Amino acid sequence: MTRLIPDAFYWARSQKYTKGQATIVQVSTIFGEEPDYWTLAVPGSDQHHMIDDFDIIAPIQLFDAVAAELRIAAE
Repeated sequence: MTRLIPDAFYWARSQKYTKGQATIVQVSTIFGEEPDYWTLAVPGSDQHHMIDDFDIIAPIQLFDAVAAELRIAAE
């Protein structure tokens, strides 16, 4: 598994939630700062999923302005 970074965005897929389609997720610490409490948030929704429910494909390198907009959308 890719070493995840809090608040970072990743391409990921889930058979359970996205029917295998790639989607963008953000590592969320809303439930706690310790890695055991991290979840994956789907930007633009209030959905949080367990990290093990997704296969991380690759990190997304975002420009600062775009990252800020996605963080606002995720909240």
